[in-house]
Amino acid sequence: MPQNIVVTGASAGIGRATARLFARRGANITLVARGREGLDAAADEVEELGGRPLVQVADTADPQQVEDLADMAEQTFGPIDVWVNCAFTSVFAPFDEIPPEEYKRVTEVTYLGFVNGTRTALRRMLPRDHGTIVQVGSALGERAIPLQSAYCGAKHAVNGFTSSLRVELLHRHSGVHITIAQMPAVNTPQFSWVRSRLPRHPQPVPPIYQPEVAARGVLHAADHPKRKQYYIGAPTLATIWANRLAPALLDRYLARTGFDAQQTDSPAPQGPDNLFSPADALSGRDYGAHGEFDDASHTHSWQAALARHPTMTAAAVGAGLMAAAAGARRGISGGARGGS
Repeated sequence: MPQNIVVTGASAGIGRATARLFARRGANITLVARGREGLDAAADEVEELGGRPLVQVADTADPQQVEDLADMAEQTFGPIDVWVNCAFTSVFAPFDEIPPEEYKRVTEVTYLGFVNGTRTALRRMLPRDHGTIVQVGSALGERAIPLQSAYCGAKHAVNGFTSSLRVELLHRHSGVHITIAQMPAVNTPQFSWVRSRLPRHPQPVPPIYQPEVAARGVLHAADHPKRKQYYIGAPTLATIWANRLAPALLDRYLARTGFDAQQTDSPAPQGPDNLFSPADALSGRDYGAHGEFDDASHTHSWQAALARHPTMTAAAVGAGLMAAAAGARRGISGGARGGS
């Protein structure tokens, strides 16, 4: 029997790439996002790859819309097996330049959207004692960086509520599982449509990975959900361990490099942003899975491949620790040489 999958944020980026991988398995996939252009294009891809799509235009910040799409998914395909929370939005700006309504919107989508999706999935999975929820997280959910305070705060919140829920499910001895796939910098269209007050074009902090690397991590997490979380990409592992081992040094390093590292040399984009309305509806175009940084993005991650083999995870952790320590030493020594 084909799996029944729900993917939020399925119109672009990691959600779009994840839907493609599930489609290759012949899965039934409910594709959720606000933008019709991207969803229709994603549905065409799912069909071409051997899956069955169901398009559901919905804002995951609205719990009733999430309930309605879940009802339609189960009416169409039957009980939901896997629910992937991936939808998010962000604002690139210093904290004091983000108005309250924008901060609220990022939090409603990027945090409460995950809460709404999780609650809706559990309402159906718990009585059946079966199902898996995968949260698409971020290294920034443990190590915050400048210019993304709203997004980082929301991702920290996702980690917190998911950990609490996971313990509750363990207490119940439930057959429902929840896990998080923590992502590195990924080449998605968000850097073309994010609301930004930066003087130059925003970019993911290198090294950058293609959405397919992230999607393989999501699929693996869905197949093996008993682990609390998965780290996708060596930079994710290195960032998290560097933050645990030397947080003050990392603060100083990011204060020195974090502003320029998130901007290219190009002018800021002039197109529509997607904070309150889907960018594809405003522009009339499908953005696809990839962003503008194909030439700078990695198509594979040795660390993610190792993580899919538990006996080799220790080697990845050791390598990540060494890389984190070396990076911190280089950053601090560089700052000392370059300071006034």
